[in-house]
Amino acid sequence: MADLKTKYMGLDLASPVIAASSGLTNSVDDIVEFEKNGAGAVVLKSIFEEEIRLYLERDQKAMARNEFIYPETIDFYDDFASDDALTQYLGMISEAKKKASIPVIASINCVSSEKWPSYAQYIQDAGADALELNMFIMPSDFDKTCDEREKMFFDVIEAVLKHINIPLSLKISYYSNNLGPLIQQLTHSGIDGLVLFNRFYSPDIDIDKLKTVSSNVLSQPSEITMPLRWIGIMSDRAGCDLAASTGIHDGAGAIKQFLAGAKAVQVASALYKNGKGHIRTMLREINDWMDQKGYSNLDEFRGMLSTKRTENAAAYYRMQFMKHFAGKNHAV
Repeated sequence: MADLKTKYMGLDLASPVIAASSGLTNSVDDIVEFEKNGAGAVVLKSIFEEEIRLYLERDQKAMARNEFIYPETIDFYDDFASDDALTQYLGMISEAKKKASIPVIASINCVSSEKWPSYAQYIQDAGADALELNMFIMPSDFDKTCDEREKMFFDVIEAVLKHINIPLSLKISYYSNNLGPLIQQLTHSGIDGLVLFNRFYSPDIDIDKLKTVSSNVLSQPSEITMPLRWIGIMSDRAGCDLAASTGIHDGAGAIKQFLAGAKAVQVASALYKNGKGHIRTMLREINDWMDQKGYSNLDEFRGMLSTKRTENAAAYYRMQFMKHFAGKNHAV
């Protein structure tokens, strides 16, 4: 039986499969059930910056009621539209730490460093083992340059680190015209972990009802290629642990990310499709593969196929299908 223990952000994990932030990680019972099914850690369903700011400023009535609310917040309000939502969140953390032994990672969805970072200390005091900041800055603000948008990451990290001493991770998207250097700089910014990548709301159009609707809510296995590319490129260059997210639906997907250099994987869509017990299935698949290959622990093969260790590093950098489409009947 292979040893599937790993360290992520300095935390000891019994397994490298983490239940990602989602509606499935929204109660103490969920956390306990994930532990029973072998999850190494659980990332709680995110609370949103806007809700924290409203909570902290409620007594001072400093926030105008017509202030712009980010679209992502609407789903949050559907489930947490109550004045004591954040108190309940802190209570869930405290109760979870009494009933489960796996690390409980709180999550905040944020887009700025204004006014709310002090709340991170309440999360720490409630007993959270770590904090994950989920940041997706849509490149559709025509009043900000790329540098200005990316500076927001560092502003938030700096502000939050003033209030906590538990491990801090950042979950980002791949929207950047300078992604490699940005990832490298972020991993040396004081954070303990970087998660590649978050998924976000995707619009579609219903041509019969003539309205915009959501699309592709759950990831597909084919989406693993984007985080796999960047884990492979960055794992030898990073100044903190890297976790892979999006498109990881089975043990084989997790193994690919470990071979590229990931310390852990985060899973959500596969759990929606197959239930919480799917983590146990993934772990069995990982264990069987390791036994077949003769590996006794994850470190024996982690990063074996990163860009600095594989014989085919060019595969991570290649952008065109030269091999597949080059031929007498195809122009390159």
